[in-house]
Amino acid sequence: MHASPQPAGARLKGLPAPRARRSHGRRSMRRLALRVAAVVLALAVLAVLAGALYLATLPGVGDAEARVRAILAEHGGIAGPMPPPRRLGEAVVAVEDEHFYSNPALNIADGAGRAALATLQTSGDPGGSTIGQQLAKTLYPHSGGLAGTLEEIGLAVKLSLRYSKPQILNMYLNTVYYGNGYWGDVAAARGYFGTTPRRLSWSQATMLAGLPQAPSAYDPLRHPALARRRQEHVVDQLVDNHYLSQAQADRVLRKPLRLSSRAMPSGDPRLRPAGSG
Repeated sequence: MHASPQPAGARLKGLPAPRARRSHGRRSMRRLALRVAAVVLALAVLAVLAGALYLATLPGVGDAEARVRAILAEHGGIAGPMPPPRRLGEAVVAVEDEHFYSNPALNIADGAGRAALATLQTSGDPGGSTIGQQLAKTLYPHSGGLAGTLEEIGLAVKLSLRYSKPQILNMYLNTVYYGNGYWGDVAAARGYFGTTPRRLSWSQATMLAGLPQAPSAYDPLRHPALARRRQEHVVDQLVDNHYLSQAQADRVLRKPLRLSSRAMPSGDPRLRPAGSG
């Protein structure tokens, strides 16, 4: 005798329905996602705690402004007042640290990433990446290499927690070396152009903004062609970061720099001293 067939739609005993299996799978995925999120959160908390402990081992930055004045006094410079000069400040931010005004976490991550890349690519001191890191390197000298880079990042964080963005930018402009014995934007504006940082034209400001990276190589008095190419890069960065339109940038590059009569004239007619015709 044959067993009677099962009714249509009947399922084998002990096997869940397809819908029940899908529901069970979704619950498993949710549990996995929660576990992963918990691990990530725990790691983030540990990273913050480790970072806080590391920052506690670094020097305080409450004397940063005093250190700026000491550097300027050593080199015969003068501190520029707040707020920082607009054109020069925007040109420096555009070419040196385009994320300067971004969320602090983004700025720190950007600086850390670039510094880490520089460390992997070079055997020596990779140098500061962001404006905050470069200021930290100038004000608080330390050893080179990866340890030095980590210290720069940590001190840059402490500076950002203690001072406003305009204050940090102003301290940076005041301590930068612009070549030919000019320390700080006040001395550079006066020495190269016979004016103050606030009265710099866009043409003059973009030339000065390109000097800190390599003051000797981009010296407009001795290497006008290289200085010109560097200035063009600064202007391009101003356009890319929406400080200038392309039409404004073209006008900037057409205007002569009008060097001060105290500055050494060069063969580039755009660098002729003011009043020379």
